Amino acid sequence: MTTNSAAPAARATVYGYPRQGRDRELKKAVEGYWKGRVTADALHAVAAGLRRANWLELSGAGIAEVPTGDFSFYDHVLDTTVMVGAVPGRHREAVAADATDGYFAMARGTQDVAPLEMTKWFDTNYHYLVPELGPDTVFTADSTKQVAELKEALALGLTARPVLVGPVTYLLLAKPAPGVAEDFQPLTLLDRLLPVYAEVLADLRAAGAEWVQLDEPALVQDRTPADLNTAARAYRDLGAVEDRPKILVASYFDRLGDALPVLAKAPVEGLALDFTGPAAANLAGLAAVGGLPGKRLVAGVVDGRNIWVTDLQKSLTTLGTLLGLADRVDVSASCSLLHVPLDATAEKDVDPQILRWLAFARQKTAETVTLAAGLSRGTGAIAGELAANRAALSSRAESPLTRDPAVRARVGAVTDADGRRSQPYAERAAAQRAHLGLPPLPTTTIGSFPQTTELRTARADLRAGSLDAAGYEERIRAEIREVIAFQEKTGVDVLVHGEPERNDMVQYFAEQLDGYLATRHGWVQSYGTRYVRPPILAGDISRPKPMTVRWTAYAQSLTAKPVKGMLTGPVTMLAWSFVRDDQPLADTARQVALALRDEVDDLEAAGTSVIQVDEPALRETLPLRAADHPAYLAWATEAFRLTTAGVRPDTQIHTHMCYAEFGDIVQAIDDLDADVISLEAARSHMQVARELAAHGYPREAGPGVWDIHSPRVPSAEEATALLRKGLEAIPADRLWVNPDCGLKTRGWPETRTSLENLVTAARTLRDELPTT
Repeated sequence: MTTNSAAPAARATVYGYPRQGRDRELKKAVEGYWKGRVTADALHAVAAGLRRANWLELSGAGIAEVPTGDFSFYDHVLDTTVMVGAVPGRHREAVAADATDGYFAMARGTQDVAPLEMTKWFDTNYHYLVPELGPDTVFTADSTKQVAELKEALALGLTARPVLVGPVTYLLLAKPAPGVAEDFQPLTLLDRLLPVYAEVLADLRAAGAEWVQLDEPALVQDRTPADLNTAARAYRDLGAVEDRPKILVASYFDRLGDALPVLAKAPVEGLALDFTGPAAANLAGLAAVGGLPGKRLVAGVVDGRNIWVTDLQKSLTTLGTLLGLADRVDVSASCSLLHVPLDATAEKDVDPQILRWLAFARQKTAETVTLAAGLSRGTGAIAGELAANRAALSSRAESPLTRDPAVRARVGAVTDADGRRSQPYAERAAAQRAHLGLPPLPTTTIGSFPQTTELRTARADLRAGSLDAAGYEERIRAEIREVIAFQEKTGVDVLVHGEPERNDMVQYFAEQLDGYLATRHGWVQSYGTRYVRPPILAGDISRPKPMTVRWTAYAQSLTAKPVKGMLTGPVTMLAWSFVRDDQPLADTARQVALALRDEVDDLEAAGTSVIQVDEPALRETLPLRAADHPAYLAWATEAFRLTTAGVRPDTQIHTHMCYAEFGDIVQAIDDLDADVISLEAARSHMQVARELAAHGYPREAGPGVWDIHSPRVPSAEEATALLRKGLEAIPADRLWVNPDCGLKTRGWPETRTSLENLVTAARTLRDELPTT
């Protein structure tokens, strides 16, 4: 590859970096602050240290322009809400009294005040706090955080670029505040919001910012002409602001489509575009609009959401084409590296052959720097890196670790009949009612019970060898006995064993399935201080032996009430893993589904009459463009049915979903053909129950009445009021009573009280039902 000597040398940059620190120092500090063990000053000192370490690491690796403002104690959209002064009325007193405590109150709630709603950030497993806006919302600028973090980076002698959520995306992510008409459109508030953004831009310019990045990922979704006109007006007005930094508008996760010409024509100085996966279509789109003459292009050619090494030669080819389409071309990952773990070299237990195939945040940073050097100085300057990259790609493509002929033959033999229950729902429902004998408004939980310090310590001791297998298993049995006894005493109708043996709802299964790879240090933020270690789908998937049967059977031996078998569904197993990119996702889903089908069959054979297959990621994984929905939903629902369709009619299949916009996939929920679905509903005030009713959903449903992502303990009266709303949409003979989600992150005191209140609410409403 040759370079254009007239073009400026390409720079390497990133949009964001993992926040938690190598040993999750941020998580420990924030949770210590919540518990009163860490002072506010100490908390902020830890945060400043992590920011400094990240910036120096990035700069030392060759990143020419480091991001600021991407760091957050909880969520960057919540940070934006603070920046624009859109604090809900119920939280203003707390924020005024103490900014840090008020911030966490918005995120987690208090016993007296509900938190903001939480949902998924586009099609990732990251959760953001949903802004609440209304016709009376007044925006006021507060750039304190953004300015302070910029000054911290500049004081280190670094070139820094503040990164903010853009105004159009912020409004499109928002919802009407409680009490505001549901048809209120927050985007109508743009004219009030833009002066606040202009003020923040001016503050950042005064603090030394040359460039500011405004992230507009909402523009990669299907947008109406009115939406696009609003985006054009937003950047026309911001572009006209005097004494501002240069503006770089960024999009990622998919192709821009009709929004690309809007942004290309906007009076801003640069665009940052994703060129990976489906967003590779941005290359043709950019050429079609005549490129970006006179502007800067930041090209996202390193996949910021997956963990496989980049094909450097392919990316260089893309970059070479882009050189003729902009005044200058810089190189970046496709999105913030928040979505991948920190460092692959920390994984000492991974087969060295496989480790060559992996690139976490540090490795992706190095790839970005290498590509920038190759673009500026030609391939000769990076010949060694290109040779090593070719060898890694060949090693993976040719490895027998990635292919299992028996698995592929089984998938090839699947028929349509394998994905259909033997009887229609109405007949199954009658058989299940006769078999289970449950009361109206049956109560249950989603699966997990509190993961106590003692349980986590037992797992760590087992790994360290200080606790033998027999001692560990007795500890697990003791926990199951306690969980079953508590549920029986409380009056829960369908019990769970509490999942004390499980570290994570995906990782636990991945560690027992051939073809998966688990990491030890691959932590990724899901929400707040909740971090997960997504396993890696490295090869074809199969189940060597049962994974959950003995613990479920043990729990069932302790009670006459039904105990649910608990599994994670095939789509969620993919969505919350790093998936292979060398075959269609639908093929991988069928492999996982068949492995889980074996587990479902074994649970039923062991006497389990209720089996829950969780699919919280079904909506999350929905493609961002409507044109791509039908193909995805077809294989996703097929994979669920393939997992569950082999059971008897009187075995009740449950599924669970949480923290997503369910209204977009109600037909797909119907197509799963589960007998019962439980869904998050507490923060959204039973919105999903109304959506199910509007669709005519014919099966049983449990919209949650306890928001488990908050430490609040709902009263029996509060739970009763939510159930009454549920009954307005779902008849009593099809309504279940349950929390929003699993109880893993909650403590035992709040769990006991909350479940007692939940059961009380169900009994109160049962007593009001007409007798037959």
